[in-house]
Amino acid sequence: MGTSQVHDEAATPDVYLRGCASRTALEVIANKWTHLAVCALRDGPMRFGELRRRLQGVTQKMLTQTLRTLERNGLATRTLYPTIPPRVDYELTDLGRSAVGVLDEILLWSEQHSAEITAARQRYDAVVAQGQAREI
Repeated sequence: MGTSQVHDEAATPDVYLRGCASRTALEVIANKWTHLAVCALRDGPMRFGELRRRLQGVTQKMLTQTLRTLERNGLATRTLYPTIPPRVDYELTDLGRSAVGVLDEILLWSEQHSAEITAARQRYDAVVAQGQAREI
């Protein structure tokens, strides 16, 4: 007679399981704009315009969505100052600061290996352009 195994996700998170909350956390933190925004905020509060200038290529809409996601997930806070014009600062929470180290390492790795990745893409694209078969 077989025995069934029950996985207690609360006790032992497993990001490989579809319904595990850790997968949602990974989904949030693995987003390019989230990653860059968290790293940009590492040194302290920034205004929306400062962040937008720092994150070249991000649209206003995407940055707004990213900051709301950070706030919703407890990685950043939004502080509105009652001035004219209104001033809004974004700042990492303790949870957000706890992610900076690992995210900085990924940024560093990306910068150190970008030339290798570009070369690999060019080789791959050249092979595909020549119509050579590729086995999976």
